[in-house]
Amino acid sequence: MTKKNQQSLELAGRTYRPDDYNKEDQLSSGLAHTHEQASDTYTEGTIDGKIENVNGKDIPLSRDGYDK
Repeated sequence: MTKKNQQSLELAGRTYRPDDYNKEDQLSSGLAHTHEQASDTYTEGTIDGKIENVNGKDIPLSRDGYDK
C-alpha cells in the first residue's frame, strides 16, 4: 500500500474528538463544526412542538403551564 493510500484510509476512518475544537487543521476544524451543527440540531429538536410517536401519530406538546 502506498503512503498516499495509507493517509487516505486514516482520514476516512477519522471521527470527532473533543480536542478538535482546539486544533487548526482543516479536518479537525470541519469535524468540530459538523459536530456542533449535529449537536445543536439534536438538542433543539423540531420547532413544531410535536413528539414523533412510534405508532405513526404525532403527539402535540402542551403549551400550558404547570398548575399547582
